[in-house]
Amino acid sequence: MTVPYAIREKAYRAYLEFFEVAERKRRWSLFDDIPWDKLDGATHTEQKAVCIETYCAEELYVPDYSSGGLSLTRPIFGAAWFQMCWSYEESKHGLVFREFLTRSGLRSQAEFAAFEDLVFSKVWTLPFATGRQMACYGALQEVATYLAYKEQKDKAIRDGDQVLAAIFTFVSRDEAAHAGFYRAIVELEMAEDRAGTLADLALVISQFKMPADGLLPDYQERLRTSGAGISTRLFLTRGLFPTLKTLGTSRAELKSALLAHPAPANDALISTA
Repeated sequence: MTVPYAIREKAYRAYLEFFEVAERKRRWSLFDDIPWDKLDGATHTEQKAVCIETYCAEELYVPDYSSGGLSLTRPIFGAAWFQMCWSYEESKHGLVFREFLTRSGLRSQAEFAAFEDLVFSKVWTLPFATGRQMACYGALQEVATYLAYKEQKDKAIRDGDQVLAAIFTFVSRDEAAHAGFYRAIVELEMAEDRAGTLADLALVISQFKMPADGLLPDYQERLRTSGAGISTRLFLTRGLFPTLKTLGTSRAELKSALLAHPAPANDALISTA
């Protein structure tokens, strides 16, 4: 299907703004900006290892995310180039988590290799069929990841862990920027087709889950016991509801859209007060 030029041009402008900020203000170096010499074995625990390992697993699916995303965004320059830039930035996140695990001694090279085998035994596939639905998903998934990483940054600062404080400062900033781009795309879609976009957003919310959920064994248990997860209330109050406000919609409007286009699975995120 041919995408109208006006939409392609607006997506391009949104990406150019995203890319300029990334190049001028947000780029960071795994080698120069992380104080690896401050690694402190006294602060390392198995709980911390499982937390970082779980985040790393999410990032190891980047090849799957990228191929799926590009299959949907190829006709739209701004969206496709964002997908490639996003893939680069997310690959850095996986790399920095892996380096932390191995440099700290929390995981040996052999242990991490076995973990990679476990992760790569499953393939992530697109949870939704259209680019617009995936933009809605991206807006929610990225803000959820930002909130999780910000929680870890704050914890690292309290614990005096300078390495993780630096890592989570950089990766949470990236995730916030990614969420912002996806929101901009959803706003463009709403300007063109508000009813259809709201129906897609309601569908995505009703079926939302994180990428590795269902792929990584014991994923929910990992989140709970390692402290890697965030509460539903935190996601709602600091993620979903602010996103809806930015998009100029509300739970009431989404409930109407969901009733008009019923979907299976979990509609609690819309109906929860």
